[in-house]
Amino acid sequence: MNIIRIPGINRAPRVPRRAPFDTVIIVFHWVTVFIVLGMFVTAWWHASAHPGVLRSSLLQVHRSLGVTIWLVTALRLAWRLTGAKLPPFPSRMGKMHRAVVKASEYSLYGLLLIQPLTGFAATLSRGRPFAIFLWQFPSLVPEHATLEAVFYHAHQLGACALGALIAGHAGAALIHHFVLRDDVLECMAPVLKAGRPKEDSVLVDALHRPSFAGDR
Repeated sequence: MNIIRIPGINRAPRVPRRAPFDTVIIVFHWVTVFIVLGMFVTAWWHASAHPGVLRSSLLQVHRSLGVTIWLVTALRLAWRLTGAKLPPFPSRMGKMHRAVVKASEYSLYGLLLIQPLTGFAATLSRGRPFAIFLWQFPSLVPEHATLEAVFYHAHQLGACALGALIAGHAGAALIHHFVLRDDVLECMAPVLKAGRPKEDSVLVDALHRPSFAGDR
């Protein structure tokens, strides 16, 4: 029995796998993911909670996470601009696509730095004592209702923009992994490579199974 194969169609050409991001960048990335998730959860829970100890505690946790994410982002950006080892862009990614990726990435950095500042400014403008982590702070500036409203609305708009960017970022990563089947997500989550077959060629299911001439 002769196996009928169609050259150049049964398999797509192999694409070399890129090296992942360095360990420091990967740790910063996933720590950021969990902190931001905690910030959104505490903000939503605080908004729906009744006034009382729980509501105050949620606001304290939210503020503490805000300080943490600012420090983590500042350190992450400093490492990225100095000693980080970054994989090159995928060879198939065009200039426009690369520009969009860079703009989205630095917009995320910017919002992660700005959001805690607008939230802290809104807190200060209330003119009341507040708590961050386990520390209690007195009122530092006089109450200014107008400034508080401005910073609070800026904080809300920033949260919406940050949520949209994160959703787009995560959606794009999943599309790259499950639809385009490239290594974009693997570069930030190298553990996914453990489940990938050693042969990295893309198979066309309809043509992968060999057909046998003369079989009836």
